[in-house]
Amino acid sequence: MTTTHHGGAWLTQEAYDRLKAELDHLSGAGRHEIVERIEAARQEGDLKENGGYHAAKEEQGKIEARIRQLQELLRNAQVGEKPADDGVVEPGMLVVAKIAGDEERFLLGSREIAGDAEIDVFSEKSPLGAAIIGHKQGEKLSYTAPNGKEIPVEIISATPYAG
Repeated sequence: MTTTHHGGAWLTQEAYDRLKAELDHLSGAGRHEIVERIEAARQEGDLKENGGYHAAKEEQGKIEARIRQLQELLRNAQVGEKPADDGVVEPGMLVVAKIAGDEERFLLGSREIAGDAEIDVFSEKSPLGAAIIGHKQGEKLSYTAPNGKEIPVEIISATPYAG
């Protein structure tokens, strides 16, 4: 059974575990490593002209931002099993659809489900995502794009994403 939650991103257990491991590393060993790099660069002298120090401080800012992003994502995430292979569009599905006449292949859900995969991702809260959720392969529908245009959509297939 797949549960959906409208407050946070839907993630597979695998995606949740991968993100949790990343958070654990960044907030533990990752933080420790960057503090050591900053301290080593600080020992080199004048901080105004110390490129290593400034690069390390910038990296520290990026790590802290990613930690906050992961904490928020995981705190609000709805973790579920992969959706059933029943052709119904829902988060976690790889969708092939003809959109305004062009065939497109994309994942419906969170970018985090896809990891490093090179695939387009649409949120279930996007205009397209909200329009196709619950529809089955073979169905035709349309949705209103942000620019006000009606966009025709035909769902060709919807299968669980196997990242």
